[in-house]
Amino acid sequence: MPATESADWRPIVAALANVETRRLFAEIELGADLESAGAGLSPSRRQRALDALTRAGLVAVVDGSVAVVGERFVRALRDAPARPARTGVDRFLDAEGRIDRFPSSAADRDALLRHIAAQVLPHGEAVGEAELGERLARFGDDTAALRRHLVDAGILGRTASGSSYTRITGD
Repeated sequence: MPATESADWRPIVAALANVETRRLFAEIELGADLESAGAGLSPSRRQRALDALTRAGLVAVVDGSVAVVGERFVRALRDAPARPARTGVDRFLDAEGRIDRFPSSAADRDALLRHIAAQVLPHGEAVGEAELGERLARFGDDTAALRRHLVDAGILGRTASGSSYTRITGD
C-alpha cells in the first residue's frame, strides 16, 4: 500500500495538527475549488498544506480539481488495531486505575466496590475518615460518595461516631 494510502491514523493526525492544513482541508470539504481554497495563505504555505493533505491521503488532486477522500477515514478506523478487551472490574477503570464510570448492574457494581475495598483497606485495619479519603482518592475525586457507596453496600463498616472505618466483608 503506498504511503498516501496507509491505513495508519498517524499521517491523518499529523496533517490535521497544523492549523493551516486543517483550514485548507475544511475549505476543500466545504466545496472550495483548487483556486480559491487557502486563498488567505501565501502560495508556499498553501502548497505545503496541500502537499501534506495529499501525502496523508486526505485529498486527491485530479485534472486541476481537488476533492476530499472520505474513504481514508473509513480505512484508518477499519484497519486500526483493536483495543484489548478489558474484563472484570477493569472495564470500569481508566488507564490510571481510576473509576471512569459506575456499572449499571448491581453485580458489577458490587464487584467494583469489593475490588476498591481490597485495594485500600486490609481486613482488620481501622482507619479514620481522612485516611480513608486519601486512600480512595486514587480511584476518583468524589471520595465521600465512594465511601458512602462502600458503606451502603455493606463492604465497609463505620463506628457510630463515624470516626473509623473497617472492612466487614469476607473477601
